[in-house]
Amino acid sequence: MPNNNPIHQSFKFNYFTILGLLLCLMVFWNCQSTEKTQDQLIIISPHPESIETEFGSNFEKWYEEQTGRPVTTDWLDVGGTSSNFRFIESEFKRVPDGIGIDIFFGGGTDSYLRLTEMDLLTPYKLPEAQLDQIPQSYHGIPVYDSQFRWYGAALSSFGIMYNDQLRALGNLPEVKKWEDLGSPALINQIGAADPRESGSAHMMYEIILQTHGWENGFSLLTKLGGNVKKFSAGSNVIPRDVGTGQVIYGLAIDFYAYSQIAALGSNTIKYILPTDGTVVNPDSIAILKGAPNMSVAKLFVEFVLSEQAQKLWMLRDSDEEGPKWKGGLNRASVLPELYDALGDRCVVTNPFALELSPFPYDADKGSTRWDIVNDLFGILIIDSHTDLVDAWKAIANAQDSEKRSAAIAELVKMPITEDEAMNMAASDWEDQVYRNEKIREWGQFAQQKYQNAKELVE
Repeated sequence: MPNNNPIHQSFKFNYFTILGLLLCLMVFWNCQSTEKTQDQLIIISPHPESIETEFGSNFEKWYEEQTGRPVTTDWLDVGGTSSNFRFIESEFKRVPDGIGIDIFFGGGTDSYLRLTEMDLLTPYKLPEAQLDQIPQSYHGIPVYDSQFRWYGAALSSFGIMYNDQLRALGNLPEVKKWEDLGSPALINQIGAADPRESGSAHMMYEIILQTHGWENGFSLLTKLGGNVKKFSAGSNVIPRDVGTGQVIYGLAIDFYAYSQIAALGSNTIKYILPTDGTVVNPDSIAILKGAPNMSVAKLFVEFVLSEQAQKLWMLRDSDEEGPKWKGGLNRASVLPELYDALGDRCVVTNPFALELSPFPYDADKGSTRWDIVNDLFGILIIDSHTDLVDAWKAIANAQDSEKRSAAIAELVKMPITEDEAMNMAASDWEDQVYRNEKIREWGQFAQQKYQNAKELVE
C-alpha cells in the first residue's frame, strides 16, 4: 500500500528538491570552473608575426605546465611602436583605470619611459634568482627600470645594411658610419622609415642627433633624407627592399638585417655598426596599469625573461630549443651568460663582447623630445621630400664650389635650436593650437629654404 503519511510525503519532496538543487549547483560550478581554467592574456605589440607566434605558443605550453590551466594569448596589432604608444595613451585618456590590455611588448625604452612618467605601468619585481641574471645597465643604458616598471626583453643594435653585390655593380661607395649616408653619391639609393609611424626609425634619427649634435645631426639627416628613395611607414619594409634591390642601403635594426643575411647570404647582404655612433638599446616589455589578467601578465614577464624564452631569440630554427619559425628570430638576449652557454649554437653577435664601445645614449633626453623631433623630421624632410630632393640634386650637379657650399648651408638650416626644442617639448608641445601653428610655420620655412638652396646653384 502507498504510504500516505504527510510527513513521509514532505520528506520525499524535500529530498528530491534538494537533490535537484544540488545537481543544478554542480552543473553551475562545473561551468564556472571551466571558464576559470581558460585563462587569457591580451598583448599590444609592434612585433612581427614571427615573434608573436613563437612567444605566444611557447608561453601557452609553459603556462599550462606551471599552472595546470590552459591560456590563450590575444595580440593586438595597431602598427609600429609609435602607433602603439599613441593608442595606449589615447585609450588611457578615455578609460584612466585600465584599457583592457595586459602587456605592452616591443619597442625601445623611450616609449616605456614616457608611459612611466604618465604612471601607466604596473611595477612587478621578478623573482630574485631570475633578476640576478640580468644586468641592470648596459654601457650606461638601463636594461630594466629601477622600480621594475619595465624590463628589456632583448637587445637591439641600430645600423646600416646594404646589398653589397648591387653596390659593387653600381660602383657605389662602401659605408662605415652614419655620416657616409649624407653623400650625394647615394641619391635615390637609401631606404628609411617615417619616425611618426616607426619607433625604430625614430631611434636611429635620435642616435644621429645625439652622436653628432643638434645642428650637425639635422644637417646630416637632411642630406640623408635627400638620398632616400621613399619613406616607408614601417622599418620592416626596408630590409626586404635592400634584399630585392629596390634600394642599395637601408637604416636597419640588427635582427631585420640578420634575417636577410640568413636568407640571401653574407656575401650579398652586409650589416655594419656605424663607427660614429653605435647604440645598443633594450627592446622592452611592461605590464599596463589596470591589467585585467594581472596574475597571467606577471607570469608572461617571467617567461619572456627566462632562459627558455631567451633562447628563442638566439637559436636557429633547426635547433631543438630554438624557434620553429623559418629563418629564426635573430635577436640578442639580455642574459650575458647565455652566450657562452650556447656557444656556436647562437646565431647573433654577443653585444656584451663588442669591441666597439657603444655611445652612451641619453634615454631621458630622447623620451622628452620624442614628439618634437618626429614633427621636425616629418615636416622638414618627409612632407617636404619632393622639394628637398630637387634642391639636393641641383646642389649635387653644381660645378661652382662656392655656390654649392652656400646652397648646402641654406639646405640644412633649422627653424629652432636644441635648447628651444627642449623647452618646447617640456612645456608648450601639448598645446595643440601652439603645436599646429609651429608646424605650419615650419612647413613654410622648409619650402622657402629648399627653393632658396636650389636658386643659389642655378
